[in-house]
Amino acid sequence: MIKTVAIVGRPNVGKSTLFNKLLKKRKAIVEDFPGVTRDRHYAEVTRFLTPFLLIDTGGFEPISEDRLLIQMREQSQLAVEEADIIFHMMDVKDGLTPADIEIAKMLRQINKPVFFLVNKVDGDKQELDTVDFYSLGIDKFYPVSAEHGRGITDLIDDLEKILPPVPEKPEPENEIRMAIVGRPNVGKSSLVNRLLGYERVVANPVSGTTRDSIDTDFTYNQQRYVLIDTAGIRRKGRISQTVEKYSAVTALKAMDRAHIVLMVLDAADGVTDQDLAVAGYAYEKGRALILVVNKWDLPEKDDQTMGKFISEVQRRFKYLPFAPLLFVSALTGQRVNKIMSKVEEVALEFNKRIPTAKLNQGLEEFVSKHPPSMAGDQRIKFYYAAQAAVRPPTFVLFSNRPDKIHFSYQRYLVNCFREKFNLDQVPVRLEFKGRGKKSV
Repeated sequence: MIKTVAIVGRPNVGKSTLFNKLLKKRKAIVEDFPGVTRDRHYAEVTRFLTPFLLIDTGGFEPISEDRLLIQMREQSQLAVEEADIIFHMMDVKDGLTPADIEIAKMLRQINKPVFFLVNKVDGDKQELDTVDFYSLGIDKFYPVSAEHGRGITDLIDDLEKILPPVPEKPEPENEIRMAIVGRPNVGKSSLVNRLLGYERVVANPVSGTTRDSIDTDFTYNQQRYVLIDTAGIRRKGRISQTVEKYSAVTALKAMDRAHIVLMVLDAADGVTDQDLAVAGYAYEKGRALILVVNKWDLPEKDDQTMGKFISEVQRRFKYLPFAPLLFVSALTGQRVNKIMSKVEEVALEFNKRIPTAKLNQGLEEFVSKHPPSMAGDQRIKFYYAAQAAVRPPTFVLFSNRPDKIHFSYQRYLVNCFREKFNLDQVPVRLEFKGRGKKSV
């Protein structure tokens, strides 16, 4: 699995700006006042030689008694625990502060590589002001400007020296890997045990029981599966247990290995922001996703209860209209047997290959029924289509103006592919290319 890098430091030293610079897109919210990033953001950085998972954290105030700052500090501590490598960011304009010293002291006690960054070094004058930071007693620090990119190349060069290459392991073609993800105490381990028919993992009502991701091989209807229980969110050291509900790194890493993600929701809590964040990561990675509402035996019900819950899920997960929704109880076993039947359906779609002749017949039908809009005075034409990949089904459409195909028309084509080729429960990717040109 890829390594995790956490950016920590006092509020307003530029952590989110560095996060966006390394990601090369604006994902974290950035404002010029302290405390904007209250939770952690996660993203996979893939534009360098070796990919890594990057965590942006809220500000770390070691001695503050403010409740919000305490929560942000706990988030930063948890990020440090979860990460493999730490970027400790400081601010040259503020100089070396007592908080910087306390954070550095804490980081010296962990057995992980720490890169010390002095930010907002926009020119030679500011670089002269970095001399005070040598009093930390560190061998090396990196004068950088997260906003302008100064010093970032040297930082990444040294980071890549300690990042192990991600091995390209050929995966068995007939193996389907399922990751069970969700917040602590939603019943993931109980669900694993119900699916397997025996107690494979410890399950109890205390959050954070499962210490690590656990892989279990099993066979269902002569198909080999690997079940990944990702409940590896636990109280670590002195970190308060309440902060565990925000942790997602274990789930993100597990989804890197999975084909199908079972996103477990709590019937009592409904959809939370972390559910949306984890599911969004699965969507970005192109994973098939099944939403599993657990503890459905607990809510009091009438003839509208399920309909209201479905409406809420559809509203909150509006970017996942294809994801199947199941209501189960791991405790009683209610409808748990439907999960594997649904997994089989989804796996068939996720691995489906469409003959090229059928693809092009379908494309001609879609375009005839609803032609694309003009690109200036030029009509957009589609030459042919081909399937480029499975997991998820990915199709390449060759056109004379791939750069002018409107987003709404792309969405129309995706919906047509879903309906025509029975791909209504999995993500579908379309790539548009010109003849001899790059895709868009």
